[in-house]
This record gives sequence, C-alpha cells and structure tokens, in this order.
Amino acid sequence: MRKTLLLSTLTVAVLSTTALAAPPVVNGTTISQSRIDAVVRMMEAQGQPVTPDMQASARDQLITAEILRQAAVKKGLDKSPEYKAEIENMQTMALASRLIKDFQRSNPVSEAQLRAEYDKIKSQFPEKKSYHARHILVPTEAEAKAVIDALRKGKPFDQLAKEKSIDPGSKNNGGDLGWSEASNFVAPFSEAMTKLSKGQVTSEPVKTEFGWHVIKLDDVRTEAAPPVEQIRPQLEQRIMAGKIEKFISDLKAKATIQ
Repeated sequence: MRKTLLLSTLTVAVLSTTALAAPPVVNGTTISQSRIDAVVRMMEAQGQPVTPDMQASARDQLITAEILRQAAVKKGLDKSPEYKAEIENMQTMALASRLIKDFQRSNPVSEAQLRAEYDKIKSQFPEKKSYHARHILVPTEAEAKAVIDALRKGKPFDQLAKEKSIDPGSKNNGGDLGWSEASNFVAPFSEAMTKLSKGQVTSEPVKTEFGWHVIKLDDVRTEAAPPVEQIRPQLEQRIMAGKIEKFISDLKAKATIQ
C-alpha cells in the first residue's frame, strides 16, 4: 500500500514538472520554448538573475502577450499599414543587431590593438598636478609675519596652526588642506603655493579676501595617464566601435542606394 502511494505521488510530481516545462498553448497557439528562452536572455541582459521565478515570469509575459495578440487579430489590427511597417522595421533591426553581434564575436579586440590604442591616446591625457598644502590664516599682516618669524626659530607649523589660525576647517589638523589642484584655491594663494618647493614655507605673508596666509607645501604629485588595465573596458569599447563603424561603412560602399 505504501509503495503504491509512493509511486502515485512520484507520478503526480513527474507529470506536474512535465506540464510546467511543456510549452504553453493559448487557444490552440503554442508558445515555443525558444521564444521563452529569448525573453529570459533579454531579462538576464538587463541584470535580472536567472531563477525559476524569473523564468516563470517570462512565460507569463508571453502568455499575456499572446492573448492580447489574438484579441488584436480579431479586431483586424494586424491588417493596418502601420502594423506591417512596424513589423518590417523590427525584423530589420533585429537582423541588423544579430549581424553586429556576429561581427563582434568574429573580430575580437586583440591585445596588440589595445596597446596601440592606449599608446595613441596616452599623450592626450592632460597632466595634472596636485598639491598637499597647509596654511595658517590670521587677520593681519603683522600677525602673519610673527608666525613666519616663529617658524624660523623652530616652532612646529602644526602647533602654530592650532594656536594662531582662524580657519576652523583646518586649524585643528595643523592647517592641513589635503590634496587639491591649484585651481581650487583663490589666485593669490595658488600662485604662492605653486612657487614653493616640497617642504618650503612662504617667506612673506599672502593676502587673500579671507585674511593673511602663511603657506607650507608638504608634497606635490603629478597625475599622468591611468594604467592600461584601469581603462581596458573603455579602450576595448572604443576599438570595437571603430571596427563596427568601418564594417558598416564598407557594406554601405558596396550597396546600391537609389
């Protein structure tokens, strides 16, 4: 009795699984598995993980679309010139897309092409300089000169910044302004800062709209072109775009267009 019940249960389970896997039929029209697979691939390309729920959703979408299609046919909407033109355009675009994908598979970007493209554009990257500076901001020129004098006598810059600076954003960090490009500072400040050597302090106070500054340059770094691995995807995309453009251009040149 138990064996018969177990076999019956297994049979029902197998039949249920088979029925679920079988292509759906809507009013006598079969929706092929290949169509369902195409929707699954499209959803996957949009970032959705392939799960049983996602596959069931694709199946349901096509069932709904088929019901709507049949209703549209009953109303004769498939006979309209607009519909026929739309179908022709969709078929044309779908085949064109497949041809491009086939070309990409057959003509991958080689390492030599990637390196050549990198060498070509490397010189086009603008060279950027970043400065790591500190400053002590005081209200008057006399106070700024007193700060410079104290520095010459050996008092630490950090300590003086904490004691004298009126810049609330940097004084507690020893006047540290972090890394920044010169253009991010007001002109008198950036002009004085960029003339300094690493570790040097301005010999004279620098006046800006904020007050009087004593500036110390901690370090300078030059940012050149990024390494090839950092921009590999962009390079591959750029090279492939050029290949596709030439491929299409060659086909157009051979075509008779009236």
